[in-house]
Formats: sequence, C-alpha cells, structure tokens
Amino acid sequence: MAEKITYKRPDGKECRAYYVSPSAGETAPGIVVLQEWWGLNDQIKGVANRLAEAGYRALVPDLYRGKVTLEAAEAEHLMSNLDFGDAATQDIRGAVQYLKGSSPKVAVMGFCMGGVLSILAAVHVKESDAAVCWYGVPPEEAADTRTIKIPIQGHFALEDEHFTPAQVDALELRLKEGNVNYTFFRYQAQHAFGNEASERHDPEATKLAWQRSLDFLEKHIK
Repeated sequence: MAEKITYKRPDGKECRAYYVSPSAGETAPGIVVLQEWWGLNDQIKGVANRLAEAGYRALVPDLYRGKVTLEAAEAEHLMSNLDFGDAATQDIRGAVQYLKGSSPKVAVMGFCMGGVLSILAAVHVKESDAAVCWYGVPPEEAADTRTIKIPIQGHFALEDEHFTPAQVDALELRLKEGNVNYTFFRYQAQHAFGNEASERHDPEATKLAWQRSLDFLEKHIK
C-alpha cells in the first residue's frame, strides 16, 4: 500500500515522504530511497514500489519539499540549493529512525544525487545497517568515508561525466584505507543508466545492478 506520510526529523521538524509497505507488513526490513536531482517523481516512486514488491518497507523523503522538475537546469538549481549535511543528518536520519520503529534493519539506497547522500548517510546515520549507491560520489571534504562502519555497495558508470571513474577510484581508495566492507561494480554505461525514463538508460546494466542490489540487501538486512 502506497501513501504520503509525515515523519519527525531528529531536530523535531517534519519531513514529508512517499511510503509503500509490502505484503509482509510493518515489521519487514526497511529501505530509505533517495531521489535523483529531479525530485520525488514517479520514477523514484517506482523504485520504492519495486522494493516493496521484493518484501521491503520503502520510504522516499521529499528532500525538495514538494518541488519536482523535468528540466536539467532547474534540477541543478534545486540540487545546488539543497543542504546536503542537513539532508543526511536530519531528513535521512529521521527516515531511518522512522522505519526502525518497527523494522529490525534499515538500509539507505540512492541514485545520482541520492547516491551521494547514501554515502553521506553511511557516514552520519549510525542507525543505518547497509547502503547502496548508484552513481554518486560525495566531495572528499564532505565526509570522512574511511569511518563507515556498515556494508556498502556501489554501482558506477565508466562513461559518467558527472561522477568520473577517477572520482570513483579515489573514493574506493579511501574506503580501503578505512577497511570499510564495500563492493563496487563498474558498468560500460552512462550516468543514470538505471533510470528507465532517461535517454541514457541501459537495460542490461540496470538488470544486473538491480540483481546485485537485491542480493546485497537480502544478505545484509533481511
């Protein structure tokens, strides 16, 4: 069942979200799904629906507070105005805490901008149990990724001009330095290859990345 809900952030403020529950009910493991720079649109709701069909409670925080766009320039503007630290430590942490109210384990899973946030959440949200990042790399100064204590999985495109292979390699090096439990996969594809609404969509890479993501989630939070 899908619905719009409101939950409390750690600072007491409220955040709205899209929530979908599986047939397994409210004690199933949870996943906080993090949007691309377009906002909380039908495509990211579809990701949440797919996870619910796989047996997870899925919650998508509305990080843009109701704003959604199809225009890249506006998306870039919305993303540049987002306080990533606040989103990670308040919106996302609050979402994880909300699901933890009845789910024994909760993961974060993000795409593009949400992929960046999934890694920041792995650093800052101590209640999270696992993280899956699809093509997003935070700036090195944004967080010390060597301190991540949870298992993390990453899916990256070799033809990505937004988050380049060199940036992915640098992130991997820091994770190795911290002895983080991580697995990275690289695909001969372009940025946003997993978004079926994108002209860069790669069905084969998407299918493989989804299978790997679901296997990872089943291992670590089911």
